[in-house]
Amino acid sequence: MSTEAKEQTEQLTAAGKVLAVLGTFGRERPGQSLTQISRRTGLPLSTTHRIVSELAAWGALERTSDGNWHIGLRLWELGTSSPRGQLLREVALPYMQDLYERTHENVQLAVREGTELVFVERIAGHHSVELLTRVAARFPLASTGMGRVLLAFSPPEIQEAVLAQPLHPSTRYTVTDPDELRRELATIRHEHYFVSDRQLSEETVAIAAPVRIGASGPVHAVLGIVLAVSRRDVVRRLRDPLLHAARGISIELGSRRSGGPTDP
Repeated sequence: MSTEAKEQTEQLTAAGKVLAVLGTFGRERPGQSLTQISRRTGLPLSTTHRIVSELAAWGALERTSDGNWHIGLRLWELGTSSPRGQLLREVALPYMQDLYERTHENVQLAVREGTELVFVERIAGHHSVELLTRVAARFPLASTGMGRVLLAFSPPEIQEAVLAQPLHPSTRYTVTDPDELRRELATIRHEHYFVSDRQLSEETVAIAAPVRIGASGPVHAVLGIVLAVSRRDVVRRLRDPLLHAARGISIELGSRRSGGPTDP
């Protein structure tokens, strides 16, 4: 660890140290040993042991049979009670279930947080194509079709922040040219849906549409269907069912937020 990083660690408050420990966990590191947590936070092993023990007693961390520590159920329960995600999932899930029954393909729901996409709900069928994504996973906005829909309706400063950074391809088909991506975002704003062809995985194609607060309100989330690339010829047939579900969620969200009916 660099001298600067060590000094920053030493200046952490008690709460900052707890957050540093929790921050070492993620999609790429779901389980860690005490030594790994200590090394990644820069905290002494004794301090790490004390914090981890206290978090485990509260239920934020759990130790499995392999000796590694994982995020605990109590922390997951707190996360699912977030007002932003709770209402959205409650409203959207019936529409997602209907959409799954009509398509028997993977149906996903996501929101934007900064310059990232966060998946908040998913319905996956037994015979649907395997996905790289999961609930609570984060991806850069430009890396997925659903993310690009959110990016298209994001504030200008978010769009510029994303487009100013190098765009790393996930597949040989991933659009990384900023000018081409700008044109793509303009098309999404005009058509209100987007077909993503092998942008994140060469095994999948997707179609996504914005979810608003009210029929014509601000974009709040994105709804998407993901299917195997071998079925790419049917993806545009899914547009109308997808748009119908997204509109239904939007209208109900608007109604719930305002406490009354919204425009049809």
